[in-house]
Amino acid sequence: MTNPREVQLKSRPVGWPTHEDFDLVESAIPDLAEGQVRVRNVVMSVDPYMRGRMSDAKSYAAPYVLGAAMTGGAIGVVEESRADGVAVGDHVLHGLGWREVAVIDASSVRVVDTALAPASAYLGVLGMTGLTAYVGLTRVAQLTAGDVVFVSGAAGAVGGAAGQIAKALGASRVIGSAGSADKVAHVIEDLGFDAAFNYKDDKVSTLLRQAAPDGIDVYFDNVGGEHLEAAIGSLRLRGRIAICGAISSYNSTAPAPGPRNLARLIQTRGLIQGFLVGDHNDLAKEYAAQAAGWIADGTLAPRETFVDGIEHAVDAFLGLLRGDNTGKMLVRL
Repeated sequence: MTNPREVQLKSRPVGWPTHEDFDLVESAIPDLAEGQVRVRNVVMSVDPYMRGRMSDAKSYAAPYVLGAAMTGGAIGVVEESRADGVAVGDHVLHGLGWREVAVIDASSVRVVDTALAPASAYLGVLGMTGLTAYVGLTRVAQLTAGDVVFVSGAAGAVGGAAGQIAKALGASRVIGSAGSADKVAHVIEDLGFDAAFNYKDDKVSTLLRQAAPDGIDVYFDNVGGEHLEAAIGSLRLRGRIAICGAISSYNSTAPAPGPRNLARLIQTRGLIQGFLVGDHNDLAKEYAAQAAGWIADGTLAPRETFVDGIEHAVDAFLGLLRGDNTGKMLVRL
C-alpha cells in the first residue's frame, strides 16, 4: 500500500500561481502520541486567503513553509485515537487539509454530526464561510432591517451566503455582482438576490447605479478595486462597508490603485472596516443556531463545486482564483 499523499509548496508564486509552484508527494505517518488522533480526510477546502499565505510578506497569518504540506480546513474520519472524547469513526473538522491523512492533537479537532448535515457543509455555510458572512453583516456593517445591500463575488461561497443572510436579517433589497450570465442567473434564481449584474458587461459603477438607483446602505466587499470604488460612489448617508477580501488584486505584481473617491465618505459620513473572522469566534454559537434554522426552512441554500482527488487540489485552487466555482470550492479526497 502506498503512503498517503500531501501537497507541498515548492516555490513562492510571483503573480498567478502555477502547477510548478507545488509538489504532490508521499508522506510518512508518525505513530500517535497520547492525546492525538489519525484522521483520513474526506473533503478539504481551498480558499482565497491561501494565496496570501503563499507569500512570505508579513501578514495576519504565517506564510506556508516551503517544502512542507500546506494547511487549511478539512473534514475527515478518525481511523485511530489515543484521546478521550474522540472515537474511531467520528467525523472531525480540523485545520490540516492539503493531505490525505493527518495526525493531529485531539484538542485541535471538533467532532461534527454528518447525520444533521453533509461533511462539506461544516467547511461552508455551517463553518467559517457562513460565519464570515454573518460577522461582516451584523457586527461590522451593523445591518438593520430595510437596508439596501450590495455584495460583490455573489456567486462565491462567502458572497452567496452573505446575500442570503442579508435577506434573512431583513434587508429590503440585495444586489450581487458575478462574472458570467450563468452566475448572475444563479444568484437571482437560486440564492434569492433581488438583482444582480455581470461586472464584465460595463463599468461596475454604471451597473450598480442601474441596480440601485437610490444608493446602497451596506457593501459586503469580497473583490476590492473597481467594485469598492463603485460602492463608495453609491453609498447613502451613514452607509457602511465591510471589507472581507480583495481577490481582484491577490495575484497582482504591482500595487493596486486605491479608490479615487474616498472623499465621498466625508459627504456620506460613511464607514469602511476590514475584518478577520477569527477575531469574532464569540459569535459562532449564535450563528450556528441561526444557520440551522435558515437551512431547515430553505432560507440559506448552499451551493458547492467539487473537484475529486488530492492530485487535483491545485487545479481546484487555481480554478477558485479564476472564478470557476459557483459557491464553495471543495476537494473530495
